[in-house]
Amino acid sequence: MNDSRLEQAFVWAKDQYQGMGVDVEAALQSLSRVPLSIHCWQGDDVTGFESNRATLAGSGLAVTGSYPGRARNAAELRQDLDKALSLIPGRHRVNLHAMYGELGAKLVDRDAIGPEHFKGWLDWARERELGLDFNATLFAHPKAQSGFTLSSTDESVRRFWVEHVRRSREVSAFLGRELRSPCIHNLWIPDGAKDAVVDRWERRSLLRKSLDEVFATTHPVTEMKDSLESKLWGIGSEAFVVGSHEFYMGYALSRGLLLCLDLGHFHPTESVADKVSAILQFSGELLIHVSRGVRWDSDHVVVFDDALRELMSEVVRADVLSRVHFALDYFDASVNRVAAWVIGARATLKALLAALLEPNARVRELDQTGRLALVEQAKTMPYGAVWDYYCVRAGVPLEQDWMADVRRYESEVLSGRS
Repeated sequence: MNDSRLEQAFVWAKDQYQGMGVDVEAALQSLSRVPLSIHCWQGDDVTGFESNRATLAGSGLAVTGSYPGRARNAAELRQDLDKALSLIPGRHRVNLHAMYGELGAKLVDRDAIGPEHFKGWLDWARERELGLDFNATLFAHPKAQSGFTLSSTDESVRRFWVEHVRRSREVSAFLGRELRSPCIHNLWIPDGAKDAVVDRWERRSLLRKSLDEVFATTHPVTEMKDSLESKLWGIGSEAFVVGSHEFYMGYALSRGLLLCLDLGHFHPTESVADKVSAILQFSGELLIHVSRGVRWDSDHVVVFDDALRELMSEVVRADVLSRVHFALDYFDASVNRVAAWVIGARATLKALLAALLEPNARVRELDQTGRLALVEQAKTMPYGAVWDYYCVRAGVPLEQDWMADVRRYESEVLSGRS
């Protein structure tokens, strides 16, 4: 579609929305101010750069597929991220796991990582004016093979992981301070049991003790913010997850920390959107991991589906967009990894745009019958034309064009990786 036809379509769509009381330009301005935190681990199948890593098996994670072109080192991973970011409208952030430090030839275990191991990421982000977020990595390690980390009854193992999280928070504060943008440090642990659970109280008491020790050290909120991520169940923790939603909600709210809601970490019939207005009554901010479960928390590539649209609508309707942080969290090795980033990020932004274009002010003036009718009418409004115009304005390809760019990159760059 040429520029003149795009312009015409946008003007027509803008007029249609104006008839419903929606300010399209205001919606686009709001969208442009929302940064997504793009997860680095989609680019290498949650492999990382350590020499002593263990298998993901038993850690509640599973990455399937063997699509060619996986990033093998930090330089390749950053190269792939550059390509993905060039195809996503807006200014965004990059989310790191501790296992992606550049450790050099020396063996550095996770309880010894420091800011110096993330200097390459810092320089790259600073040059591109990107913010960075961070995650402690409590899986794929010999000391995580028992299925318990911060709740381990082995004191030496528990202390190891406490020190790792403490150092991960120091790295987060360093990155946030250097980039002058608060780094969100998110904590998820795989701790749980497959069957025959008799020690729930003991494990959760140990987790609480570990968290108290970790958070005894504070960092300025201008440098970093802490969040805690729950899970309903995982592979190897089907019967019991120590860090459940109820546990972390109680801990986070009582300690003034952020709660992280992952779209794939709840029961398939449970609405994550419904939790937003409940939690933000008592918490200043919220982190949402945008993911997609299929039958279970399988971390599928995010698409523009009903669950995502419902979530974004709730955030906008509650007028809490400035209090919610969005981070992508999925990993699929069965498809082109750069395309996976772009598909998920663009789907998330499209869902948010659709929510920003809802006639919420007018809906609130109506009775229940009128609301139902107007909400249904809004579903067929021409938000696609607004999205296309936003992409052109941002200097990125349209929906029908960006995949050709990825295919060229696959042919010229990814195909050369063994």
